[in-house]
Amino acid sequence: MSSPGPFTTKFREVGIESFYCRPGIEGAHEKGGAQGQIGYFRRNHFTPVPEVASLAELNELVDQWDRHDGRRRIGARPRTIVEYFAVEQPLLAPLPDEPFETGRLFTPRVDRYSQITFRTSRYSVPVRLIGKRVRVVLHASHLVFYDQNVKVARHERLIAKCGIRLELDHYLEALVRKPGAFPGATALEQARSAGRFTPVHDAWWAAARKVHGGRDGTRALIEVLLLGRHIAHEHLVSGLAMALRAGALTAADAVALEARKAAQAEEEPAAIPTPRDPHPTVQSSATITPLHE
Repeated sequence: MSSPGPFTTKFREVGIESFYCRPGIEGAHEKGGAQGQIGYFRRNHFTPVPEVASLAELNELVDQWDRHDGRRRIGARPRTIVEYFAVEQPLLAPLPDEPFETGRLFTPRVDRYSQITFRTSRYSVPVRLIGKRVRVVLHASHLVFYDQNVKVARHERLIAKCGIRLELDHYLEALVRKPGAFPGATALEQARSAGRFTPVHDAWWAAARKVHGGRDGTRALIEVLLLGRHIAHEHLVSGLAMALRAGALTAADAVALEARKAAQAEEEPAAIPTPRDPHPTVQSSATITPLHE
């Protein structure tokens, strides 16, 4: 007997034992129920083809349809699908401790533009990785990039050919040394389109350039953007807005201080007022027992 192949071994590691059905009419009864239900799901939910903006949105719809179908009865059976599964679930093998990796692994080299060309499209990674090989795990809707075992980037997968997806944060170390390249950067344009670089950023940047000049004002903005690695995006935007109103346009420290104030205000629970007694009891001073004679 030949040894099991790599796929069979991998399936056994995650608790799945694969086997082949008998071909033709002899084996038709072995999987007819499963195939029939797949056809039911396709005819009722994928006909006509749903229109969605992303694969993630489609997956969410499939989850909703699946939960709805769980309340359905197949044929004249007395129980719903969910009720039958509740009986079967305790009999199933436990899930493995480690998740099953479904992505494909690649090890491309980062080019001099701090990008990786993958299937005709380009994706950015931090500039410190220029010239190095990184690990890329390709999934159906996204790619994850690793330097050694450390995750360094994640991008939604581009479907169209010759696309480009850049993350502004990946270029900040280079742009702080060359602030003149910042206004025309493609990464800045994409950050604006994605809503990560907001009108508040633009307003603070314009005010900083008016006070300190184009080069120093842009460098001050890049230093503020670097704070985004440690401060939540919404808190940083709030900090920029408050610093702009206060005229704090000299350093990133002032923006960081205002951003932390915004974060603290969000975390502190609102004070709950104590309800007043509509009929308070008034105690006469003559009935009060003193603590000391």
